[in-house]
Amino acid sequence: MYDYIRYSSPLGLLTIAAEGNALIALVIEGQKFFDRHLAGEGRERETPVLKMARDWLDRYFQGENPAISELPLSPKGTDFQKTVWRELLNIPYGATITYGELAARLGSSARAVGAAVGRNPISVIIPCHRVIAADGSLTGYAGGLENKKKLLRLEGVFN
Repeated sequence: MYDYIRYSSPLGLLTIAAEGNALIALVIEGQKFFDRHLAGEGRERETPVLKMARDWLDRYFQGENPAISELPLSPKGTDFQKTVWRELLNIPYGATITYGELAARLGSSARAVGAAVGRNPISVIIPCHRVIAADGSLTGYAGGLENKKKLLRLEGVFN
């Protein structure tokens, strides 16, 4: 059983979910793998960790750079996926990295890294939107490329 709240954002409606004292999902309504990230039974109620996430998002969408370390994260996935998601946390606000560069850091293939990035269950907070193609183009965002552009614009990557 997980708890969740809905959050109205510039990206549309977000669902933020937690089990106990840790976030397990932040998904954009209609994004790929939405149902997989929120499988099982949930109840809509605000808990302290969900309030923390809401407050964090308020600051983020106001153009601040709140520290990700303020939030307890517990994404569910394979060991490899979790390794990739931890590495995403090292991409600074307002910066990008290519799938190939990320793969080289992890000693893996860009394809395997791309698959793991695409299954990130805690969008926005675990910044998978900061990963781009080798030619600088925007590809592979489960929440939609328009939302990826909005997030990168917010962070000052694009005008």
